[in-house]
Amino acid sequence: RQFASFLMERLNISKEQRSEDDDYIVVFSRASNRLILNEAELLLSLAQEFKMRTVTVSLDEQPFDSIVRVISGASMLVSMHGAQLITSLFLPRGAAVIELFPYAVNPEQYTPYKTLASLPGMDLQYVAWRNIIEENSVAYPDRPWDQGGIAHLEKEEQERIITSKDVPRHLCCRNPEWLYRIYQDTIVDIPSFLEVLREGLKVKPNLKKSKPASTVHPGRVR
Repeated sequence: RQFASFLMERLNISKEQRSEDDDYIVVFSRASNRLILNEAELLLSLAQEFKMRTVTVSLDEQPFDSIVRVISGASMLVSMHGAQLITSLFLPRGAAVIELFPYAVNPEQYTPYKTLASLPGMDLQYVAWRNIIEENSVAYPDRPWDQGGIAHLEKEEQERIITSKDVPRHLCCRNPEWLYRIYQDTIVDIPSFLEVLREGLKVKPNLKKSKPASTVHPGRVR
């Protein structure tokens, strides 16, 4: 939290000014891959479920500082798994991080943002949702290898990857099966998504009542 404050100060970002009843949810929008194919439906369902307005941010269309400003006042941040979720460190205490995973990608194996949210003093709630409906995903086997393409592999290996239902544990980050799956586009199944949120969020994200749960002082450097 000290680092987030330091960074906002250096980037000359003022915290988002909020009125007492202006809770809102931020959804990270992506332009070229890992798309949420029913983004409008997702935004509507979030607005109806939590009675909050929803806004989208995009690294492709907005400068970093303006995205940080918006996130610094949000009650919830929703995003596909990806580096853009590091911005969750700017969320206020009491907010929630909702991480979406494409088909065949096990959230238990990719936990940097879950770990970030659970650090003492962050006071963030974390929920992971995983697409388990194969028909709700669109993969791109013919793209370049670093964007999930598998056309360069042997036929048998391509078939094994396509029929696999779970990416096995692997070293980061050039594993072709991992890349093939993580670069999928996804239709978020709204009923299962809302069910996971209802079960995973212990309390409705509320920034007004949240107080620092703990203060962490770093140990002496040895």
